[in-house]
Amino acid sequence: MNKKAFAVVVGGGPAPGINGVISAATIEAINRGHRVYGIMNGFSQIMLGDDSCLHELSIRDVSRIHLEGGSILNTSRANPTKDEKHLQNVVRLLEAKDIAHLVSIGGDDTVSTARAINRAAQGRVAVGHVPKTIDNDLPIPGMYSTFGFQTAREAGTEIAETLMLDGKTTGRWYIMVAMGRKAGHLALGIGISAAATLTIIPEEFGEKKVSINRIVDTIVGSILKRLARGQNHGLVVLAEGLAECLEVSSVPELQDAERDPHGNIRFAEVDFGSMVKKRVRSRLEELGVKLIVVEKNVGYELRCRRPNTFDREYTRELGYGIVDFLASGNSGAMISRQGGELVAMPFEEFIDAASGRSQIRTVDTGSITYRVARKYMIRLSEEDLRDDSLLEQMAACTKRSAADLRQMFIESEAAI
Repeated sequence: MNKKAFAVVVGGGPAPGINGVISAATIEAINRGHRVYGIMNGFSQIMLGDDSCLHELSIRDVSRIHLEGGSILNTSRANPTKDEKHLQNVVRLLEAKDIAHLVSIGGDDTVSTARAINRAAQGRVAVGHVPKTIDNDLPIPGMYSTFGFQTAREAGTEIAETLMLDGKTTGRWYIMVAMGRKAGHLALGIGISAAATLTIIPEEFGEKKVSINRIVDTIVGSILKRLARGQNHGLVVLAEGLAECLEVSSVPELQDAERDPHGNIRFAEVDFGSMVKKRVRSRLEELGVKLIVVEKNVGYELRCRRPNTFDREYTRELGYGIVDFLASGNSGAMISRQGGELVAMPFEEFIDAASGRSQIRTVDTGSITYRVARKYMIRLSEEDLRDDSLLEQMAACTKRSAADLRQMFIESEAAI
């Protein structure tokens, strides 16, 4: 019997473990009697009708790639959903190669694209998705992360630990910005694991837009609290998604920010860390505090790391699971690990029908993880503002009075 072929495509940014999914999916599909094609460079070529991006894969091609970072198929953020012709090109070229099963690997933008292709194919091509993002923001139930997150957190923690030691050695503060467009999982995970002085994530502000001064003064409050204890160094970890929480009127740099094909701010172009650092330095100068403050953006260093043992094992399960799902005659779902089982989550359960956008899993600030994390941060609280002794000690490190400091932090709402 002539079994229909599989194709594998990777969308969005890199994450540790992509090759593990490609490897496991390819091996399982071939062992079941299917041919497997890799689609090079995401959807960028196939959506334009260029079939030169389709490369047949063998077991020899993929047998050891699960140890490697990056993606042997490359990846891109090309978005075929913006033009119906592009969607139809994808379906047409897959059918021309006798491909009836598409394995999509990616984050929230890519899963939305997978749903759109599944609808456009109308049953001619079955589509299944494997959740991939170091942001850990796809809505998998329970405590299981998206693949790539654990490796990224581990690598980010190593960097954070080094920055903390450098800060202690040289007497300086570091502001580390961690990737996390819409959720603060990575920043919080790094902050907890490295025992950073302070971690700030978008979720703590809810749906409220905030002035950049609130974030700046939260950092300054931490700095002054440490100075009052005789410590002139520290590490702040910020989630890059904080930029999306800001009142644009308070940050002129965001008004004309460049956006990607999915409409997201290109944070690398905005340089959020530099924006915050400059304002923190300015605030410290106003207070008469002389400290070295350095920013460090961390993200690209994490995305193509060799996956750790957790992600190697995890991606093998996911690669097997998505092939088993599609080969069994199913379509239109994302594979997930839930407890001890692999569970297919239909796209319609977590993708909004009107917008076509996936739900986002954010950090639960009521969880024990976040509540304990807050306990070990050095940050100014409302209780601190009622502590005259502490405020006097902080004021002694500045040229302001304790009353002035109290008023400053009340106005910026930086003590919570």
